[in-house]
Amino acid sequence: MKLLLDFFPVVLFFVAYKFADIYTATGVAIVATLLQLAYAHFVLKKVEPMMWASLVIVVVFGGLTLVLHDPTFIKWKPTVLYWAMAGVLAGGALLGRNFLRQLMNGQLVLPDPVWARLNWAWVGFFALMGVLNIYIAYNFSEEAWVNFKLFGGMGLMFVFVLAQGFAIARYLPEDGK
Repeated sequence: MKLLLDFFPVVLFFVAYKFADIYTATGVAIVATLLQLAYAHFVLKKVEPMMWASLVIVVVFGGLTLVLHDPTFIKWKPTVLYWAMAGVLAGGALLGRNFLRQLMNGQLVLPDPVWARLNWAWVGFFALMGVLNIYIAYNFSEEAWVNFKLFGGMGLMFVFVLAQGFAIARYLPEDGK
């Protein structure tokens, strides 16, 4: 359910783009992100800090896109969000805090060095995703960028999470032990 909630604005952005244009899709993304936050607040009773950050970034960059009628800003939005996540995780690690571990809230028990490697792997992934987003935004068509935003971003995230699962599987307790 959380994954569906996380990708709700991206999917609606994609659908709106296919039926209209980048400006309509941007407006839809802003409204969808507001609805996403409202749902988390009123129904789930918990709004993650990253959701607040995403809202601010989509409203600022989406708003600039709509006001200035320039799609460059919305194309930068994923990169800013990815780099913000990388920065928060890296900054936490440099200050001796592992925000990834805190985010998992005890759902996963791993040795400290594994948590550190996992955290830095996510830092690298988010940094690379930010670069990749900008590369596609500036070197491919707008439609290719929109398709990448949904399918490429989600696909790479899925592959990365799967790889992380294989990497940490040996540290997980076996059933019945």
